[in-house]
Amino acid sequence: MNIALWIAQVLLALMFAFVGATKTFTPVDELARQMPGAAEQVGLIRFIGISELLGAIGLVLPAATRIKPGLTPLAAVGIGIIMVLAAGVHATRGEWSSIVTNVVLLAMAVFVAWGRTKRVPIAPR
Repeated sequence: MNIALWIAQVLLALMFAFVGATKTFTPVDELARQMPGAAEQVGLIRFIGISELLGAIGLVLPAATRIKPGLTPLAAVGIGIIMVLAAGVHATRGEWSSIVTNVVLLAMAVFVAWGRTKRVPIAPR
């Protein structure tokens, strides 16, 4: 189970680090081409990107360093909340194929949150 949790954590962290960095560091004109309505909501897009970057760090760093490992399930819950809200946005826009991705990432985040709140050792001692 520990290996499955680590795989889920790393995959989620890689995904959210990439997407978060894109939303945080991409110039506004290019963001507007990639995401409809981004030009009017630059501040919100940047906030979401920073939140995704912090979530990616929180999924891996606390568990890997064993410093405050209880933050890892909290990061997974935060990622799950982002996915629920993202699915809502995609539903209002009629972007149904994007909701499938949101649901898969939400399921992975729930698995990590559940698994890391159980008494599963982070790594063999």
